[in-house]
Amino acid sequence: MDRLSNTVRPYAWGSTTAIPALLGIAPTGEPQAEMWMGAHPGAPSRITRTTASGETELALTEAIEADPEGELGAATVARFGPRLPFLLKLLAAGAPLSLQVHPNLDQAREGYADEEARGVPIDAPHRTYKDANHKPELICALTPFDGLCGFRRPTEAADAMEALGVDSLKPYVDLLRAHPEEAALREVLTAILTADPAEMADTVAEAAAAAERLGGAHAPYARIAHNYPGDPGVLAAMLLNYVQLQPGEALFLGAGVPHAYLDGLGVEIMANSDNVLRCGLTPKHIDVPELLRIVRFEATEPGVLRPEAAPSGEERYETPVDEFTLSRYTLASGAAPTDLTAPTPQILLCTAGSVTVGELALGPGESAYVPAGETVEAAGSGTLFRATVAA
Repeated sequence: MDRLSNTVRPYAWGSTTAIPALLGIAPTGEPQAEMWMGAHPGAPSRITRTTASGETELALTEAIEADPEGELGAATVARFGPRLPFLLKLLAAGAPLSLQVHPNLDQAREGYADEEARGVPIDAPHRTYKDANHKPELICALTPFDGLCGFRRPTEAADAMEALGVDSLKPYVDLLRAHPEEAALREVLTAILTADPAEMADTVAEAAAAAERLGGAHAPYARIAHNYPGDPGVLAAMLLNYVQLQPGEALFLGAGVPHAYLDGLGVEIMANSDNVLRCGLTPKHIDVPELLRIVRFEATEPGVLRPEAAPSGEERYETPVDEFTLSRYTLASGAAPTDLTAPTPQILLCTAGSVTVGELALGPGESAYVPAGETVEAAGSGTLFRATVAA
């Protein structure tokens, strides 16, 4: 078992205070958006191991590469190869993230192979597929958490746009009311993303001013427009369900579901991939044809998840993927230790109180890596999240 030393990513949308407050440290004044826990090559966690020459610090990726089956277990390696198949994060949004969608596994493999065959450099700004993996993800709120998730009914989106009283939105309103559901959503999103940029900037500015005047249900779109003035993603956001999570509630984002996080602190877990297709609220490249191939144009309910009780005090967030599972434990002082031993690799994250895992004491924001099969018990008084591979 190893204590993790983790990297905090300073993306511009990050909160300046949420992660420092959890860790009990002074903010730097710079955005602190995500703390990564795992073996992603972009920012792997670091551990300290005892070797014949003494204590050595190394990246978790290096430890796994040196002994994949010893670290991950033979079953995990057989299913996913010699890599940790998930990435755990603390995510702190102080401003809206980009509006985005993720491919399914077949789409990722096809897209990656196509770009490789065409010789598109992996670091090219117009590259869409960074790897051949899908990227399902789950976000669990630690504080009140706002986001957008999945398309709402076209008639609801039409009502929201019409209420703004902006003449240039009328064609979108008419489309949303005149076509079958899937066609309506597809045509309007296509029109928004392919419109003349200058004309679209004027429309977004008018819509943002109207949303600010109206307030209420329109307030989130005014806030989005404040951070992304003139961005067509402001209008695309109005096609989606607005969701407010309370602490402990979660959202699962499967393939093809457009989404964006707006504000709040949460624990996020995802398959270990960088495949993101953006559809607004970003200066980065938007591959409109590929996006339209990937997006699931269907109205859905957001599907807020609450943990389901399992034996030994485990509360599990059920998802339909194999790469990861996320559980929460609420530990009470004086209670018998909770056995967390598993045949799969684990990352344990404390988010409140003070807990011990094995011989490691963890406070809020501190985490540990447990190799597959290693005996581990948790005790103390606090909240502990467990990330591992689905059985």
